[in-house]
Amino acid sequence: MFYYLFNYLDQLNFPGAGMFNYISFRAGVAFLLALLFSTLFGRKIINKLQELQIGETIRDLDLEGQMSKKGTPTMGGVIILMSILIPCLLVGVLDNIYMILMLITTVWLGLVGFADDYIKVFRKNKDGLQGKFKIIGQIGIGLIVGVTLYASPEAVIVQNIDKTVDDSNHTEVVTYSSRSEKSTQTTIPFFKNNNLDYADAFSWAGKYKQPLGWLLFVIVVIFVVTAVSNGANLTDGLDGLATGSSAIQGATLGILAYVSGNVNYAGYLNIMYIPGSGELVVFAAAFMGATIGFLWYNSYPAQVFMGDTGSLALGGIIAVFAIAIHKELLIPILSGIFLVESLSVIIQTFYFKMTKRKTGTGRRIFKMAPLHHHFQKPGNAGIDARWQKPLQAIPESKITVRFWIVGLILAAITIITLKIR
Repeated sequence: MFYYLFNYLDQLNFPGAGMFNYISFRAGVAFLLALLFSTLFGRKIINKLQELQIGETIRDLDLEGQMSKKGTPTMGGVIILMSILIPCLLVGVLDNIYMILMLITTVWLGLVGFADDYIKVFRKNKDGLQGKFKIIGQIGIGLIVGVTLYASPEAVIVQNIDKTVDDSNHTEVVTYSSRSEKSTQTTIPFFKNNNLDYADAFSWAGKYKQPLGWLLFVIVVIFVVTAVSNGANLTDGLDGLATGSSAIQGATLGILAYVSGNVNYAGYLNIMYIPGSGELVVFAAAFMGATIGFLWYNSYPAQVFMGDTGSLALGGIIAVFAIAIHKELLIPILSGIFLVESLSVIIQTFYFKMTKRKTGTGRRIFKMAPLHHHFQKPGNAGIDARWQKPLQAIPESKITVRFWIVGLILAAITIITLKIR
């Protein structure tokens, strides 16, 4: 909204109006607006949630301090979503295809999560929205994103086709294709020629190679969106854990979007140049402001929980953002916290069922899953001895901060993979 207003004023030579042409300026404004909205208006929203008696139902899992959380307002993800949407609508370029996709993803998965929380809170059904409907919602947005990136003439890349070294000053010179193109290529870490083309899996298909490549791409999009969204949902079990982890990932994706959308930085890093993707920096800034602001109330001891309204949306946003800048194969590194949390649940369930089928008594590898609860729970006799450590429960706030530190390490690794190949 403001972008178009100030763009018009700039044409009239209005002093200072040209600042809105700079992505860095608008990103800073988006960050501040999101941060201010989530902190200043967050308190009013929390009071309203308390007034409506929208409190979290807590199961007694024998975790330290767990029952003290009973009655804490949930559905606080509304604060995050509004803090993202309002700044983006105010200072973003709203006809940019990548911004449009991010706004649709935020609203779509926010509504799926809201439906789940609504059923839990108001209909008193602790199971919430049936799992199949959640999956349908996640598949739906994945399909929308994949098909849009396939069909939109704006979603193109300029491929880095050659790199030479100037021996006189030992500098690298990257040569780009002379035209932008639709492409099923993505960035793959650690390899010298780090562009992987999904269509290469169908080299045998002749003229059908590219269409099949796009089909595989859409399937990958659906899988990544579903996996990361559910991973964020599982991570949201300790005060500030999912929020802080998401903020770290959002900052990293913002950096990747900035270098991918700037031909000079893309050339320096020898990665594909994605015209128009720089606008995602504005969205990333709003995302960071919203999540950091939410931590004002969500850090230990939490005054509000985000609920599925926030967690499903946060994971989906991270997934779609990475896909939009062709960096989805970096997700296992960047979203390593979400990945490990998901794997801990899968491994725990599989091992329990396998041992129960073999011995009649199910055993567990972790003291409790998802993984963050393993560290929160003291040792007990129902777990294989080698997996008992730590025997003493670790305070919740310390677990959260340690997970954040791991997240920062993974974020740094994600960025440097662009040069390690």
